[in-house]
Amino acid sequence: FFFKRSITPFNTNHLTTMGKKAGNEKKGAKVFKTKCSQCHTVEAGGAHKQGPNLYGFFGRQSGQADGYSYSSANKKSGIMWGDDTLFDYLENPKKYIKGTKMVFAGIKKPAERKDLIAYLKSASSA
Repeated sequence: FFFKRSITPFNTNHLTTMGKKAGNEKKGAKVFKTKCSQCHTVEAGGAHKQGPNLYGFFGRQSGQADGYSYSSANKKSGIMWGDDTLFDYLENPKKYIKGTKMVFAGIKKPAERKDLIAYLKSASSA
């Protein structure tokens, strides 16, 4: 019995990759600097750029950062940001949230995504 992705909000592909080994924060900081920092900040009170400030986004529903103008697709997606949703999202943001304003092509390498997630969890929380 198979579900199409459009029927279920949960993609289980991450179960084989996220469970094996945690990402490396230091490597993730480099990924953030080279691929994300042009459009995002992570520190408390950081400015919104082309993309929203990411402080406090783990465990929060998508499209909720005060003062940032999200696409309606992002606001209506209902995604709760965590390791698994972020792992899938970062692979191909436009495929994961159809209609998002995020113009980033994605990060194809699972290890790189895990490193970035490890950094974001640390850098964007109190």
